[in-house]
Order: sequence, then C-alpha cells, then structure tokens
Amino acid sequence: MSTGTESMPEDATDRVDELADLLGSRALTREDHVNAPGFVVNPGDVQDVLFDLREKAGYDHCSCVTAQQYEDRFETIYHLKKYADPTDEVSIVVPTPLDEPVSQSAEPVYRTADWHEREAYDLVGIEYEDHPDLRRILLPETWQGHPLSASYDQEKPQVVTLSEHANPLEPDHEDPESDTMFLNVGPHHPATHGVLHVKTVLDGETIAHIEPDIGYLHRCEEQMCQQGTYRHQIMPYPDRWDYVSSGLLNEWAYARAIEDLAEIEVPEYAQIIRTLGSELCRIASHMLALGTFALDVYGEFTATFMYTFRDRELVQDILEDLTGQRMMFNYFRVGGVAWDLPEPREEFFEQTRDFLDELPAKVAEYNDLITTNEIFQTRCIDTGVLEPDVAKDYGCTGPVARGSGVDYDLRRDDPYGYYENLEWDVVTRDGCDNYARVLCRMEEVEESAKIVEQCLDVLEGWPEDDREVQANVPRTLKPDADAEVYRAVEAAKGELGIYIRSDGTDKPGRFKIRSPCFSNLQALEEMSQGEYIPDLIASLGSLDIVLGEVDR
Repeated sequence: MSTGTESMPEDATDRVDELADLLGSRALTREDHVNAPGFVVNPGDVQDVLFDLREKAGYDHCSCVTAQQYEDRFETIYHLKKYADPTDEVSIVVPTPLDEPVSQSAEPVYRTADWHEREAYDLVGIEYEDHPDLRRILLPETWQGHPLSASYDQEKPQVVTLSEHANPLEPDHEDPESDTMFLNVGPHHPATHGVLHVKTVLDGETIAHIEPDIGYLHRCEEQMCQQGTYRHQIMPYPDRWDYVSSGLLNEWAYARAIEDLAEIEVPEYAQIIRTLGSELCRIASHMLALGTFALDVYGEFTATFMYTFRDRELVQDILEDLTGQRMMFNYFRVGGVAWDLPEPREEFFEQTRDFLDELPAKVAEYNDLITTNEIFQTRCIDTGVLEPDVAKDYGCTGPVARGSGVDYDLRRDDPYGYYENLEWDVVTRDGCDNYARVLCRMEEVEESAKIVEQCLDVLEGWPEDDREVQANVPRTLKPDADAEVYRAVEAAKGELGIYIRSDGTDKPGRFKIRSPCFSNLQALEEMSQGEYIPDLIASLGSLDIVLGEVDR
C-alpha cells in the first residue's frame, strides 16, 4: 500500500516522518488517506499510541471515530486533529479479526470516545476493552445483532422487552439519612429539544447523576447514504440531519467531502453563493436557539420566542427565494449549486440588505429583553460550567466550545468556500457557562451578517458572463477503490464532518456522519453535576442540540 507521501509538500512529508518516528514499531504500516496520513496499529497498542499523539504531538481533538467491516476484518479509525490547527490531522487505523473484534478503548485518552465507541459497538459489533460502559447507545439493550455487520439478518424479527430503571447510585448510599430519587426528564418533546430521555438521579434537590438516553429518533441516515449514488441521490439527505435551519450547512459538509475525494474544483462564483446561503442558515439557526432557550429558562414565549421566530421567518423568506424551499433546501450540488441567484437580482439584493440593515436594532432589542434580564442572568450565569480542557476532552465544538474560550472555527482554521477572502471575527467567551454560550450565538449572528453583506457586495459586481454555478462533473462519479477522506465544515452547532470510503462503485462503501450535537451532548453530565433540575434544563438548552442530528 502507498505511504501517501509521494505527492505531499516537503513540510507535510517531514511531519509524517516525525509521526512515524514517534510511533516507531507500533505503526505496522501507513495508509494513503485524502485528508491525513493514516497509521495502522495493533488493537493492543491503541492507548499507548493515542496518549503519545496527544501528549507529545499535540493531537488534543478526537474529531471522529469510524467503525466498519471489510471482507477479512473489522476496523476502527480515530480521526485526530489539533484545536490549535485542525489542518494538522492524522488517522489511527485499528484492524481486528472477524472472529474476535476486540480492541483497546480510546476513552481513557479522549473522553469523547465513550459515545463514539458505544455507537461502533452497537451498529458494527466491535468490542472495546477498558471501556467504562460498553453497551448499546442507539438501539434497545435487547436488540439482537449489529445492523452494520455483514452477518446481520435483516429479516429476523426483534422482540424488544422493557426493563426497570435502576438507581445507579443506590449501592453508594448506605447512610439512612441519605436519600436519592430517580427522575425521568423526557422523552417528551417540549422540554428536551427533541425526543431525548435524560435519566436523572437526585440527592435531595441536587443532581447526583444524569445519563442522556438517545436513539428515539434513529433514522439510519448513514445506511441510506451508503445506498445512494454520489452525484444525485445523497445530497437531499443532509437537510434532514439538523433540520431546523441548517440545511445548506449540512449539504456543504457532504459536498466538501465528495469534492475532495473526487478532486472536483468548485467555481469561485458558486463558492460565494454557498457562503452567502450558509451564513443566512447560521443566522436562522441561532435565532431559533435564542428563542427556544429563552422559553426554556424563564418561559418567555410571548415576546422573545415570537420575536426570534419573526426574524427567522425573514431569513427563511430569503432562503426560499434562493433555493425554492424553506427548510429542505437541496440546493447544493456536487461541484457547485443548483442555479444562480433569483431574478430580478436587484430585488433579491434589496430584500437581503433590508434584513441586514434592520438586524442591529433587533439584536439590541434581544439584549434588552434577554441578556440584561435579571431572571435570565440568575438562571444562566455560573450554571452549566464547562471548563476549556473538559470541552476539548469531550470533543466539543461550535458555540459550546467557543463559549468556554476554545478559539476553534473551521471557517478560519481550515478555510473552505469564500471565507478566507472576507473580513470577520471568530467570537469566543471566557465565561464557560450557559450565559457565555448565549452571548456567543448572539454575537455570531452579527458576524454572519458581516459575511453576508460582503458576499452581496462581491456578487453585485460579478461579471455577467462569468457566473459559473457548477463545475463540469462526470455524470457518474466512481472514486478510486479504497480511497478514504474525512472532511468537515463549521455548521451552526459545531464541526459537522463526513467520512467516506469508496469501494470503486458509484455508491460509498462507508458513509459516516460526525455530528457536533452528538459530541456536545456528552458533556451534559459534566455540566450538570451538583446543580439543580432547573439548571439541567438551562444547560441542555444552551447546548442547542437537535436530536435528528444526534441520532442520525
């Protein structure tokens, strides 16, 4: 197999050689991945290798964990990055035999690997030694078999039995004066931002333990993408992951992955339109997050919630003119976008600029209604605290991480689209609490408005005879067999990444979605320990999760 260094720049080749020296004989071989060097290691060396990469080489971000099965083996891939430089990536590939798919767990190194490995066990069937709680995460505990393994019988009926809830702290509370109570939060929709069940144990009025129970909205999106063709059939699906407002951002994640894998160059004009539409989606998403959060923390339905929905509707009107849809856009295409700006262009520019001109006054109004509100401050300041190192350990990204002072934004740090040609700032806050995360999203709305305005300026002056909206893409895309790529974009809620492995056909051999909500939600227990039930609701709202993206 190729070492993947033949066509690399000299500095990148030097970096790969340094990593090879660090891993030594533990690196059995190298693999040629599109995005990063890949090193194959034994299942028993996983923790040693990952500890060295984190402590000695600075790979502090376990971005994604992908599990899959080949004809002769199972395989786990740990996609590692650096928060300081996400373009510095490495993939650690861990093969295990078909008859004994057992590997060391990465959880002692990266806390975020907990849920990722549980998902790999649940769907693929790989077991991870030393994992603190290896059990199913999306499917019921009584489910038989692993749906993404080759031996899974799809015709076999499943009998899912109910089990009683056990108090996880009961053995530790032998003092007769101490009393704990088990409380279900969810899975009803209004208080949990989707069908989420939070198993909560109270010691008096204090939260002693919580466990987010997900999987109620599992829709097999990865499997459906694996059954669709690259060119036409996959792109409609991303709109349905984070379905509330972020469709174009989701579409861009897939587009970036397949375009890198198939070496497709997107026209600059199309990149500007993508950037414009995506930032409008970010504004709409943050408006929704702000309104629902105000509803969560102090029941503000009549003013704040309705005001944010009013302004979100204005963005949706613009997006509808651009794409033809209000939510399920299906506007991006492999190699560009479906069509040019709506005609007459002058009306579209005027409508968008009118919205931008009115936005500062509306943001000021939100600050009057929310951030200066005494009840809001009491509920949010110093609650849901998430320290920077803890946020990184859980793989948190987006406003959740930036609200904890983690200066990480793929639009700037791993540039794509037209972002590197524009003037804007990455918003961070050092409060590390629910209040800081709200302020981050509100300020990001203003930064997105700056980006949209600059895109309008460029588009207005673009020569009419050079408005190329799509690259010349082959009718049928068939990337080379065993080509692998992991690519991500800065979605509204954080790093949304896609891993694709080609099997030489017009459909992916493996399609893995790295959801920012999935990783961010893991941190809820850390944020809620020792707090009260109202603080739990506020912390959950501050994460801004969508269960369609968590469960996928």
